[in-house]
Amino acid sequence: MPSDARKTVKKPGRSPLGLRLAAGAGLAFLHLPLAFILLYAFSNEDKSFQFPPPGLTLRWFAVAWDRPDIWEALALSIRVALLSTGLAILLGTLAAAALSRARFFGREAISLLFILPIALPGIVTGIALRSAFNLMTMPFSFWTIVLGHATFCIVVVYNNAVARFRRLSPSLIEASMDLGADGFQTFRHVLLPSIGTSLLAGGLLAFALSFDEVIVTTFTAGQQRTLPIWMLGELIRPHQRPVTNVVAVAVIAVTALPILAAYYLTREGEHVAGAGK
Repeated sequence: MPSDARKTVKKPGRSPLGLRLAAGAGLAFLHLPLAFILLYAFSNEDKSFQFPPPGLTLRWFAVAWDRPDIWEALALSIRVALLSTGLAILLGTLAAAALSRARFFGREAISLLFILPIALPGIVTGIALRSAFNLMTMPFSFWTIVLGHATFCIVVVYNNAVARFRRLSPSLIEASMDLGADGFQTFRHVLLPSIGTSLLAGGLLAFALSFDEVIVTTFTAGQQRTLPIWMLGELIRPHQRPVTNVVAVAVIAVTALPILAAYYLTREGEHVAGAGK
């Protein structure tokens, strides 16, 4: 680079003070309620919330640990999230592979249909699923929850996978075929290593979404109670609020960790094999 051109390059400066204050206020608005949940999980009070709390204790963690209904709801939420995520990875990846390269009439309409479930309000999706299950005379059970969650989990995996597929160079697949690899070998040795991080990130996000879903679960669960449904029912019991806060802290941890992992997996997403071709 010429010396005169180097002189014109400016280093990025600090953001204006007003913008930084606004960003800080927005973050505080989003995260202070979470901090209060964490604080009152240690509160000595069992009915009303005082600030500051009159005392701190670990008693409610022991109470929550000894509640079998909490463990049953947690196990159900984990099983539902794992199966929903598995279905989403399988169907979302296949759909992304089919739509990322193919050119045919109605392709954009089909893409919109894949994305629509996460764009619709949860209550609309829940009512639609409940009506469909009633028409099929399918009893509400564990499997109806899984199918309900899979409808929006597929969208997350599909979005991650299709973005990565579109950045892949077609020459990689052509070179693999020219070297004698069949479709499965090409997928295993060429495509899967290239899209693996996007699938893992999409799966982690799908797991987090399924684990804390409330509205769709309400319409598809029947008598089953996932952990968020259990929390919703416990809110009307004033003596159980500290226990509910303890469970909320656990839910925050379980959902935040996959989201953070997905962020770190996809922030370098432009460094993909063939992306620069």
